[in-house]
Amino acid sequence: MQAPTHETGRPAGTPLPSRRLSVAPMMDWTDRHCRVFHRQITRHAWLYTEMVTTGALVYGDVERHLRYDGIEHPVALQLGGSEPADLAKSAKLGEQWGYDEINLNCGCPSERVQKGAFGACLMLEPQLVADCVKAMRDAVSIDVTVKHRIGIDKTEDYGFVRDFVGTIADAGCRTFIVHARNAVLKGLSPKENREIPPLRYEVAYRLKQEFPELEIIINGGVKSDDEVALHLQHVDGVMLGREAYHNPYLMAGWDARFYGDDAPPKTREQVLEAMLPYIAQQLEQYGRHGLKLNSITRHMLGLMAGLPGARAFRQLLSDPKRLAAGDPRLLLEAAARMRGA
Repeated sequence: MQAPTHETGRPAGTPLPSRRLSVAPMMDWTDRHCRVFHRQITRHAWLYTEMVTTGALVYGDVERHLRYDGIEHPVALQLGGSEPADLAKSAKLGEQWGYDEINLNCGCPSERVQKGAFGACLMLEPQLVADCVKAMRDAVSIDVTVKHRIGIDKTEDYGFVRDFVGTIADAGCRTFIVHARNAVLKGLSPKENREIPPLRYEVAYRLKQEFPELEIIINGGVKSDDEVALHLQHVDGVMLGREAYHNPYLMAGWDARFYGDDAPPKTREQVLEAMLPYIAQQLEQYGRHGLKLNSITRHMLGLMAGLPGARAFRQLLSDPKRLAAGDPRLLLEAAARMRGA
């Protein structure tokens, strides 16, 4: 394993902002390039990795899975697994690499994850999850959190999720990220699981009422700052997923409204300009290993969402020939074309 570099670690003694706002872990989306881009828009919101399985860290290329840029802090590593010893080892690696939090995935309903006996199906084994959390907490000094659903299949009894949270809390977990839908393990795809089971935010609100000492963060279907503000009247934090990805400039107002930071946010074009040196450095360092310009710019297609000319911006950033040239200045050209569209 290559040791973490000074570029990844958070400066000692730097206080972490609260988890009032965060961007959800999303497979194939919230990779390290996406997170660097998001950090140009919000300074304080928490960013989460894609789920990394314990097998990938115990038996695979640790550096490939854990490397990130120091600008990403606060950044959390989400793990997928169900073996306490493997999770403890993986959590320790995450701490060594400088991550600010270890999050256990107990919410993913995909069949691939189920075959690995982790994700949402772990909600059926709360004591095992408690053992996993305790093993990780014994191995690291950073926070260990859990992301979960509110029920499995047709189970809508509040007691199910209450007992799950209570059991894990007894193992020392203080932060629960509650995706306020059931997970249907058979018959629905992961995409359908994000859309078909009804949202029941009141379940997360009730968890906060019953466990006031715990940090309860709500997730699922949130699309606006006003919705965020409404949820924050009932819970401690809000996690956004696909809306933050498809309309990333939504996050530009978060630092002022939800963290009291009066520093002006970057404009959209300033965000693009801030990405140029990062892209150039990444292409120089990893281009020979297969990194392409599109691997970074694909996360930026929604930056101009809702503006006149946004389609022209997306079209140029999706042009295979221009992307193949590997010139980061394509970003600024796309913005200029949008203005002239």
